[in-house]
Amino acid sequence: MSPRSKREVLEAIVVRYRKAARAVKTAILSEFCETCGYHRKHAVRLLATFRRFNKPVVRKRGRAPIYRPEELLLPLKRIWKYAYMPCSKRLKAVIPIWLPGYAKRHGSLPLPVVKALLRISPATMDRMLRPVRASHRLHGRATTKPGTLLKKHIPVKVDQWDEKRPGFLEVDSVSHCGSSTEGVYASTIDCVDIATTWTEQRAVWGKGYQPVIEQIGDIEKSLPFPLLGVDSDNGGEFLNYHLLRHLTERERPIQFTRSREYKKDDNAHVEQKNWTHVRQWLGYDRLDDPGVVPLMNDLYRTEWRLFHNFFCPSVKLLSKTRVASKTAKRYDKPKTPYQRVMESPFVLKESKQKPTAVFESLNPFDLRDAMEEKLKRIFSTTTTT
Repeated sequence: MSPRSKREVLEAIVVRYRKAARAVKTAILSEFCETCGYHRKHAVRLLATFRRFNKPVVRKRGRAPIYRPEELLLPLKRIWKYAYMPCSKRLKAVIPIWLPGYAKRHGSLPLPVVKALLRISPATMDRMLRPVRASHRLHGRATTKPGTLLKKHIPVKVDQWDEKRPGFLEVDSVSHCGSSTEGVYASTIDCVDIATTWTEQRAVWGKGYQPVIEQIGDIEKSLPFPLLGVDSDNGGEFLNYHLLRHLTERERPIQFTRSREYKKDDNAHVEQKNWTHVRQWLGYDRLDDPGVVPLMNDLYRTEWRLFHNFFCPSVKLLSKTRVASKTAKRYDKPKTPYQRVMESPFVLKESKQKPTAVFESLNPFDLRDAMEEKLKRIFSTTTTT
């Protein structure tokens, strides 16, 4: 009998042998020895140690995991969602800022979990959050119309600003017109400081010069540093004699410049904030009820600015180098606008005390909940066209 045939006989009787009573086992064993010509002790060892074929388990390459996803995923997912789904590198900077608020909202986490959340790398966070990530891609409608002011009165900005000094703002307007630009509707005046990425938003009804000037004045009062310069696109809400006088005809004039026509990259900082700080939250619905403007400004002046400036880190481009056919970009570490204000040597120590006191009194989870409630009231006035 061939070895293969002997193995087939063994495989056929082994299950019956193991389940049989003692007397039956003796008979099966005698039959097995007579059929295959085995010594009785050898046959007993074969029947006792036989294993059916199982697919070998392939060991995962690399070192053993040092994190327990079942412990980290829940707090990581909660912080990621409340922080409005930032990328993993920004989420890395978000976690230490948000953990005190998380403890107040959801209870304290075990110390090993806290240490793991502070130590975890962006790549590992990406792998853990991959099943819950979602992408949103929307495209807007341009509503910038040429200003009535002769453009020679307002110079084009050509890198004449000291972008390391806080106080130089890029300004733009975001229209909440839905799918049609006809009629009157609400707009958002969006401002971003180039040095610190500090942002302010205010809502206006229409695009008349008077409400725009009023809201820019209100933004100036809210900044934690003096306003030194304003750079806008060529929209008529900015390029007019009234705003020019408001900014330049004062005891300490503010530099007023504009971008080149049809060159959105000239206002790249504020164009990016138009998406992350306005469109991602308010979408593209039409807001054509005048009553929505006070609701938006109540949100913008309180929870909105506190949430984005104190708890949402961003990265800044440090250098851009051309290497053959590719462009190599180098960025700084993610920081919140508040952190950049605190680190700036140009901001007076006395001016830093108020933002510090405000930051210590805030909980990002409470701010986010309040924002959601106010957004619901704003959306209740929405009419689609």
